Amino acid sequence: MLKKAETTHDFPIKAKREKKKEEKGINPNISTKKTGLFSSFSLKNRENIQGYIFVLPWIIGFVVFTMGPMLFSLYASFTNYNITSHMDFIGLDNYSRMFNTDPLFWTSLWNTLYFVIWTVPMTTAGAVLLALLLNQGVPGMRIFRTIYYLPAVLSGVAVYFLWMQLLSPSTGLINTALAWFGIDGPAWLFDPEWTKPALIIMKMWGVGGGMLLYLASLQGVPKALYESATLDGANAYHRFRHITLPLITPVIFFDIVTSLIGGFQIFQEAYVMTESGSGGPMNSLLFYNLHMWNNAFEIFDMGYASAMAWILFFIVMVLTVINLRLGKKWVHYEGGDD
Repeated sequence: MLKKAETTHDFPIKAKREKKKEEKGINPNISTKKTGLFSSFSLKNRENIQGYIFVLPWIIGFVVFTMGPMLFSLYASFTNYNITSHMDFIGLDNYSRMFNTDPLFWTSLWNTLYFVIWTVPMTTAGAVLLALLLNQGVPGMRIFRTIYYLPAVLSGVAVYFLWMQLLSPSTGLINTALAWFGIDGPAWLFDPEWTKPALIIMKMWGVGGGMLLYLASLQGVPKALYESATLDGANAYHRFRHITLPLITPVIFFDIVTSLIGGFQIFQEAYVMTESGSGGPMNSLLFYNLHMWNNAFEIFDMGYASAMAWILFFIVMVLTVINLRLGKKWVHYEGGDD
């Protein structure tokens, strides 16, 4: 039997159906017939479930490799866990030992604070200054940009070995250059008074990553603002103070927060440059993470190392929250309220 042909009277009915689908947010060209695995759910619920399925591998990875170990380390911080023996609950003993009977805890914390207090403002100011110089349209700016950014992409361990040679008291290039001017260079990594300044100088050498962020931010400042300020008689200092600086404060704020967090995580430099974590002369390079590493993987006191990790997490979290609160007073976002 031949299929009954559609008459012209059927088209208004189909048009009404398609219009109702559009009003409900349904594409009329897509069939809404409920088939397959999710046939018992509405279209919106099916889309939500499919979205959850797409992100499920990431969620599983986060729970297994991040959240799981974090929760385990939190529990381990209240135990005497040392890999080889049974894990016994000891309450706050690890935390009490940390604050009361471990002098190296305070030494490592002070070394880390000293490093952060000096490197964060110096690297931030250095990156801003370098970006301002490269933003002046100097010839060969692309070459200079590449040269200054190069330290950010070099292998860390190779760079540290290079700096160990540069800082050698007898044959290092730095002391050799100082000798040309009649200056007797310090022993650097062998002198407890110069070990941390040596690492700070090395850190300053790698400001290229921050410089690139500031350079992009400077190039995003509208030229019309500078032209208007110049017509009003503003000099270079006032243009920087009232136009450039406020508009790049979001990048400065981001750089300060990330540098602060990264500064407290310093480990690789001290581990490589102090003969596998010895801490340098008089423990002058025994940073917090290095002390935590030694407890975890040298003497296998995992419980104590876990407690140290959570104290570090608390310190970084508090300082980050303080930064976020203070940032509301001096960071100016484009289009935001003053």
